[in-house]
Amino acid sequence: MEKEPHPKMKPILLSTLLLTAMTGLATAQVKMDELKTPNTQSPNADTSVTINGKQIWIFYHAPSVRGRKIFGSAGALQPEGTVWRLGADYATVLHTDADLDLNGLAVPKGDYALYADLDKGQWKLIVNKTLMNGTRHIWGINRDGSTTDNPATEVGRAAMTMGKPGSPVETLKITLSGTGGAKGKLLVEFENVTASVPFTVK
Repeated sequence: MEKEPHPKMKPILLSTLLLTAMTGLATAQVKMDELKTPNTQSPNADTSVTINGKQIWIFYHAPSVRGRKIFGSAGALQPEGTVWRLGADYATVLHTDADLDLNGLAVPKGDYALYADLDKGQWKLIVNKTLMNGTRHIWGINRDGSTTDNPATEVGRAAMTMGKPGSPVETLKITLSGTGGAKGKLLVEFENVTASVPFTVK
């Protein structure tokens, strides 16, 4: 017959179990399959790069222009000075196996939601720690049309380098690439805009 744990051991065992559970939640990796939707107008898309043996990937849903004005001032779907969800449907997710320096912003390894601050045409990439709403992945926008970015849970914002594509980009494209050594680049291309940010794997 097994002996009951000593009364003083029970709180210690409970604390250990809680700590283990919390650690598991903190380190659990987002699964791409859980982010996929059947929306053909904004299909599932992903990009990845391996630098110094560490994998970094982004999963997003790619909307298309479809004759609309996406960026700019009056009449644009996403006017200057607003926060864009950087995609469609579920919030765009960044996963990194390594700590990153994202153009001066320290991003510890883990999973994050990405947004873009369209600050008067000088975009900033927003990295947010909030990925879930209870047991569900967060959507990119609220019912009122505002993004689900919460400044209180942001890791921070990294300035992006702005440019224009050689020709209009009909469907949103996000690309991760290595640029040599421990360095890489995140590039966003959509409609008449390109925006990029360099990063370093630590």
